[in-house]
Amino acid sequence: MSDLKALIFDVDGTLAETEQDGHRIAFNQAFAALGLDWHWSVEQYGELLEVAGGKERIRYYLQQYHPNLPYDQRSPAFVAQLHGLKNQYYQQLLQQGKIALRPGVQRLILAARQAQLRLAIATTSAPHNVMPLLRKTIGADSPNWFEVIAAGDIVRQKKPEPDIYHYVLEAMAIAPAHCLVIEDSPQGLAAATQAGLKTVITVNRYTCRYTYPQAALVLDHLGEPEKPFIAIAGNPEGDRYFTLDLAQRLLRSPVHL
Repeated sequence: MSDLKALIFDVDGTLAETEQDGHRIAFNQAFAALGLDWHWSVEQYGELLEVAGGKERIRYYLQQYHPNLPYDQRSPAFVAQLHGLKNQYYQQLLQQGKIALRPGVQRLILAARQAQLRLAIATTSAPHNVMPLLRKTIGADSPNWFEVIAAGDIVRQKKPEPDIYHYVLEAMAIAPAHCLVIEDSPQGLAAATQAGLKTVITVNRYTCRYTYPQAALVLDHLGEPEKPFIAIAGNPEGDRYFTLDLAQRLLRSPVHL
């Protein structure tokens, strides 16, 4: 029987609604600052999210929408400059309090900490985006609550490849059977599943259109006592918000509940 010993969280779209209200806006601000007439709408950004990683997303956009640009506007140096500027604007949005945690996230992290469960993060987002989000939304010391924060380019291949989760498991010296992952996307689910990790999906505007047959549970969010979740797939067995007890039951049960 597998006992729950660790929770592993994705960041963008899972901890907070960072994509539509954060990264997308920051990308558009960076485009304008460099005098580019590009604008990523809510709908277009949903398409671009099929590509994991900010620099990778820019390169995909250039290939698909601006393949004939001069080399200096599609070179690795230009992509890095644009991505760096976008991160500066994203930091400003964070500091202005424009990006909030999703329902149930803080409650679950605090409960895990009180229960002395191990915590980790596995994300394609850059570390300098992850740390301010944690400090601003959870607490100044909260990055220290996570035993491992695997972020950005720390592994060669990003989600949906499982490298980031293999890295976390190795760094924590823990077996997949003792961990539960919280993700929000098909790419995240694929990465975690390939690493042998049972996964709960909390969908958002961009990821609610997909199905997640490999997930242990699919919810609209983690829920609060006064704001219950909606179970989209799987059986929470009467629970109205996500708890450590529910996490333990999921870990001990077959994937299809």
